[in-house]
Order: sequence, then C-alpha cells, then structure tokens
Amino acid sequence: MNRRNALMQLATFPLVTLGLPVGAASHSKGIDDMTDMPYRDVEANGLRMRIADQGTGPMVLLCHGFPESAYAWRHQIDALSAKGYRVVAPDLRGFGGTDAPEPVEAYALQTLVGDMVALLDVLGEESAVIVGNDWGATLAWQAAFLRPDRFTAVAAIGVPMMSQPPVPPTQIFPATDEALFYTLYFQQPGIAEAEFEQDERITLLKIFYAASGVAGPRQAGDATPNPFAMVSRQDGLLTPLPTPNQMPNWLTPSDLNAFVADYAKSGFRGPLNLYRNLDRNWHLQKAFAGRTVDVPALYIVGTRDTGLTIPGMRDIIAGQSDLVPQLREPVFLDGVGHWAPQEQPDEVNNALLTFLADVAH
Repeated sequence: MNRRNALMQLATFPLVTLGLPVGAASHSKGIDDMTDMPYRDVEANGLRMRIADQGTGPMVLLCHGFPESAYAWRHQIDALSAKGYRVVAPDLRGFGGTDAPEPVEAYALQTLVGDMVALLDVLGEESAVIVGNDWGATLAWQAAFLRPDRFTAVAAIGVPMMSQPPVPPTQIFPATDEALFYTLYFQQPGIAEAEFEQDERITLLKIFYAASGVAGPRQAGDATPNPFAMVSRQDGLLTPLPTPNQMPNWLTPSDLNAFVADYAKSGFRGPLNLYRNLDRNWHLQKAFAGRTVDVPALYIVGTRDTGLTIPGMRDIIAGQSDLVPQLREPVFLDGVGHWAPQEQPDEVNNALLTFLADVAH
C-alpha cells in the first residue's frame, strides 16, 4: 500500500479503525429532568457508567461519537424501543456522566470493547446488535470483529470498516510547518483541551455546525468548513470555523445545552484520549491480521459527511465487503453531514429498523 492510499484509509481511522463487571446500579432508572433521557448509572468494567436504557426485547446498543454523548441518540431511543427493542445508549468512558480514568492508555479501543462486553453482562444480556456513529462506529466495528458471539450484528454510520495500514497512523497523517492534521493536533495532552474548554458552548456549536450537512454542499473547492482537516499551528482548530447566525435546524438550544452540560462535567481530556491511542490500537490490532467481520452489517453515510471529501473514500466504502462479507448495500442519505442520527433521524431510524427486523432476535 502506498502512502496516498494509506492516508485515504487513515484519514477517518480515528472516526473508525478487560476488567471485572459488577451488577449493582447506583440509582433507580428515571427520566433525566433536563433532557427527558432515561438515564441511570451502572458499574461496568470498573467504571461508573451513565446509560440511557429504555424498552424491552432484543438489545440494541448505541455508541456515540466525538464530540457527542449518549444524548446524540435521543431520536433513536424512542423510535427503536417503540418497535420492540431494548435500547441502551451509554456515555463512553471519559464522556459525560461516565467515569474518566486518568491514564491515556485506558482509552485503547480494545478496552472500550471490554466496556461494552461488561455492559451486556451487567444488564443480563447475552448479545446485542451494536450501532455506532463516528468514533462509535469504530467501536462498533471493533466489537463485532473481536466478539461476534456477543455482538451479533453491526450498523456503522459515517466511518467504514478499513484494513490495517502498513505503519502506525501518526507516521502517515500530514503535517507542515504551518499546519497539521487534526488527529495530530489532538496528540499532545493539554493543547486541544485548552482551546476547547475556553467555551464549551462555542466549541460544540462550531464543530457540530461545520461537520453537518447544513454547512454547505461539501464539494471540491466550495469552501464548506470542515473541523476534521488540517489545523493551523498558530490559530488552532476553532478559529477558522464559522459561528452560525442561527442554530442548525436539527439542533435546538435545549439540545446544545444538554451537550454543553455533558462536556462541562467531563471536559475534553477523556474524549481526546481516544485519538492518543491510535498508534497503540494499531499495534494491538496486528494480532488479528487477516480476520474479517463475520456478522450481518449495515453501513450508512450522509452525502455531505466530512469523510467523503477524502480522495478515494467512496472506493474504500465500496470495497468494505472484502472485510465484511455479510455487509448490506450501503445507505447514502442525501444532503446529510457527519451527525446523521441527529440530522436526519427518520431516515436513520427507518434504515436501522429494516436491518433490525432481519438480524435482531
């Protein structure tokens, strides 16, 4: 694989590609006063984990991305549970109401898979269909890859399944004297945290807007903003991103307040630590070279997703069946950006329910 092809695969890798569970919940299930989310806390894999848990039936596990929290699945929880599924959406480790371990290495991808296995154990579930967006898609692919006995089907949104690159990711991402790829900008602890935590509301609003479909058509040379690209060493990630004059039509002030409250609670260190494990994940993954994802799978992406701006990404999407033999035909959502479950919930829900009807039993 040459450098250009490796970069194409790695450009969405961070958006891509062990412990003792205990069963006592720390408080009873209820509706969160601010968000109307069915939150409760459980202890799993040594973490106090905040989860939304609603419905009965086959379990569907929803994994959010960055910078999101379980609240990103607010539209899916009611829709899927109403159709006879138990829907569980955790705050991943380091996010929102879930504990944030201090060591960077505590955020390796295999450890997050362990969190999801432990969550199934504490909830008394033998298996689940796992669904993810952005980083959650990376986690969902990895969970189905490593534990097909527990995660019997997978749906990934935004981030396709990709093969192992030839060298660690940080050796491939581009950097110049003036700018570096955003995943490299995230590597040094404290730098991105300092920028993002100055004003969590502005940070989240800018990133949500810039990566969404309403920011622009995202065609070559059209200047649609993209937070997941090169970052100025001098100005940081947020400065060139526009502040919208009004809220995106898919994000209400109350929605933004919920995300701001989650990041005011957790900060950005834990979430950014996911990116600081890219090379560690690469080394751990070498033990599984040649394996495929051997469960039924669905891939959904918006036609304005930031990942599709990467040259060759559509070829990578088309080639997923080599890595995921039971992959269904990809679903492209017209005019939708990187936050598909929030931007176009009805279309996402319909695609998921069609898939679940075949694979969740």
